[in-house]
Amino acid sequence: MLEKLYISSPANFSFSECCWYLDRGYDDCGHRVRNGRLLKALRLGGKELLVEIAEGKGRLEVTILHGGVDEKTGELLAAYIREWLDMARDLTPFYALLERDRRLAYMHEAYNGLRLVGIVDVFEALTWSIIGQQINLSFAFMLKRRLVEKYGSSIIYKGEAFHLFPGCEVLAAVSVEDLRLMQFSRSKAAYLVSLADAFAKGELSREKLMALPDRESRLQALMKMKGIGVWTANYCLMKSLRDPSGIPHGDTGLLTALANHKIIKERKELVKIDRFFSKYKGWESYLVFYFWRSLSEKPVLPAGAAH
Repeated sequence: MLEKLYISSPANFSFSECCWYLDRGYDDCGHRVRNGRLLKALRLGGKELLVEIAEGKGRLEVTILHGGVDEKTGELLAAYIREWLDMARDLTPFYALLERDRRLAYMHEAYNGLRLVGIVDVFEALTWSIIGQQINLSFAFMLKRRLVEKYGSSIIYKGEAFHLFPGCEVLAAVSVEDLRLMQFSRSKAAYLVSLADAFAKGELSREKLMALPDRESRLQALMKMKGIGVWTANYCLMKSLRDPSGIPHGDTGLLTALANHKIIKERKELVKIDRFFSKYKGWESYLVFYFWRSLSEKPVLPAGAAH
């Protein structure tokens, strides 16, 4: 059984930037960041694992803290981490586009190596995006923790619980009233149970979505589900299915960042927003992610930056 595995770091990859995103001060029960080390419980090949990821020289060093990992599971684990941290992508073209805009050029240096940290499991991504609809992030993370602690499994390591997200079959059997007791709205609770049921029955899955011919088909398939609108569908596409063109239209944080960078003056300037993103074709999702990153600090804009 493997105790450690190593993953080569690509160019323009910053583990510390990825950890910053995962440790923004919210109470996320899906992972922990401590002293530059990332701990996460996950389910692979029917096994529940707890791993610790640290940065070594030119590579990530992954220590298996709990769960038996043979060679096959080790390959799955390495693939999971690469997917989660989007390590296979070459960011050079994206940074070249940023350099062309004086308002955004600072991002290359300020956030160099930040990857679009994803949510590998599509069901989890959709569940999380529904939880977060129309509420602030702190409350959303609180609801997520309640859901995961009650219905998910956990690994106890050195007296501490590390939680795994509940499977669709488990949540499909939950009643709306049970979720209402956790402070979910009635409509949101119904959406979550319905979504879980669709996944449990195989009506919706990553495989079915990826088998569709194009992005628009995937959007439409997602939006057929109650509770999934254009924002939620685009969030899932960019965070889980790795669609490079996903823009969660109407996202409050995105609109704030666009205004901060003097790209728009009013939030209803949809034509101006579309025109701006058209310059970043194939990198829209990354640009959204970097705009979200910019909300943590006041952007350093050059004097006389164009609106």
